[in-house]
Amino acid sequence: MSLPLQPGTWTIDAAHSSVEFTVRHLGISKVRGRFATVDATAEIGDTLATTTLAASIDLSSIDTGNADRDGHLRTTDFFDISAHPKLTFTSTSISDQGNGKYRLSGALSLNGVTHDQQLDVEFNGTEVYPMDNSTHAGFTATGSLQRSDYGVKFDVPLAAGGFAIGDKVGLELNIQLFPAA
Repeated sequence: MSLPLQPGTWTIDAAHSSVEFTVRHLGISKVRGRFATVDATAEIGDTLATTTLAASIDLSSIDTGNADRDGHLRTTDFFDISAHPKLTFTSTSISDQGNGKYRLSGALSLNGVTHDQQLDVEFNGTEVYPMDNSTHAGFTATGSLQRSDYGVKFDVPLAAGGFAIGDKVGLELNIQLFPAA
């Protein structure tokens, strides 16, 4: 089985893609954020077994809508971007789940720590981009990670118990790829 794309190198259309996250705050609401600088390349093979994906995120490009919070997230309390400026993901396998859905597995590295990570991916189809007549492919990927698994353990205890920041981080990626020239 293969993806319904022409074999070859496909790259991210960063202007039409997003990498977003959510995390609980005070246990009562979610804070949302995004990363503005993302790079990704997919090598589409003849089969899923020969298809790979590599991605990196510039952690300094974080945007939660609050400059003070974004500045704190860049420090050693969270991302330590002076020592580890990027989050990287390298696929290890892609499995077909049926009906245009896939399971993407790979190695996610953050803060100098690497763990296996899975994302549920939905293929949204292809379309010709009218500005340059190139074929674009759309994907939505979702998953979650535990920030403590990556050494991100900063938190503030709450008077009623628990902590100010949730450990589980929800991930949502909306990605467009197009064939590399």
